[in-house]
Amino acid sequence: MNNFTLHELICFEAVVTTGSFQAAATKLHRTHPTIHTAIKNLESQLGIKLLNRTAYRVTLTAAGLAFQLRAKSLLSEVHALQSFAGHLARGDESDLSVVIGDLCPATQVLKLLKRFFDQCPQTRLHLHFESLSGPWERLHNKQADLIIHHVDKSDTRLESIDLLKVELVPVVAPGFLSFPIKSSITPSDMKNYVQCIIRDSARELPARDYFVVEGAHSWTVADQFTKKQLIVLGMGWGHMPTFLIKEELTDGRLLSITGKHYKRSSLDIVAARLRGHTHGPVANRLWQFIDEQSPLINRRSPDKAQKSR
Repeated sequence: MNNFTLHELICFEAVVTTGSFQAAATKLHRTHPTIHTAIKNLESQLGIKLLNRTAYRVTLTAAGLAFQLRAKSLLSEVHALQSFAGHLARGDESDLSVVIGDLCPATQVLKLLKRFFDQCPQTRLHLHFESLSGPWERLHNKQADLIIHHVDKSDTRLESIDLLKVELVPVVAPGFLSFPIKSSITPSDMKNYVQCIIRDSARELPARDYFVVEGAHSWTVADQFTKKQLIVLGMGWGHMPTFLIKEELTDGRLLSITGKHYKRSSLDIVAARLRGHTHGPVANRLWQFIDEQSPLINRRSPDKAQKSR
């Protein structure tokens, strides 16, 4: 048996889908004899009869049906490969790496990325979730094309797009403290209570921490969701983004200890990338897309939505 050609498979699939040699010829912009010869050669090379030609409309034989199922899958792969080759020929990147920081509203950010990458199916997204200094480290080590996190806006190595503000509030579970909650709570008052803090995911940069009471016993966790569960269960206290705990604050499962010494704070969440670095076409289109969507993201900020209710 000789090897059949891609052209013969395409002709075969066209005959099957259109129901006739003439319709297949019209669809493929070929002549009727060209299609007929391609199918005849294919059947000869395979050693099986693929089509019944006795009726007005061409139909598949049992063997033809089985073969067509495999051929259809192969042609789909060929089409995808051709599309991917065109993608590369245009200079588009085959891969992009995006890092989401631990304080980002993940659902909102992921929906944004989905809308963009639905339009770029040939580019594979590598998505990473990092905490504290982790996103900065990946970006400066050129392991990320883009991060969505808070940054030092005075750092001239970076360019950024403001997306939204995240508010942080210190919270405890009811009954966690042995004294009444009041606005004058000090770090000394909290020193004997376990503090839940996020573990810095950076591997090379010095570890950072925020709001940590010096000398207090602490537990470290990898993400904000785990931290929230520990605090709700009364296993510690800590600062949490309000968008993650709005229900618990409303129904009393968590209580704010905001006051003179423990204040609410906010951080600007931005999209950031290295300034002056050569970015590919897809990375630049993603940057432009985020810039265009940033006003809408800001209006839909979960903290803003909470305040509006």
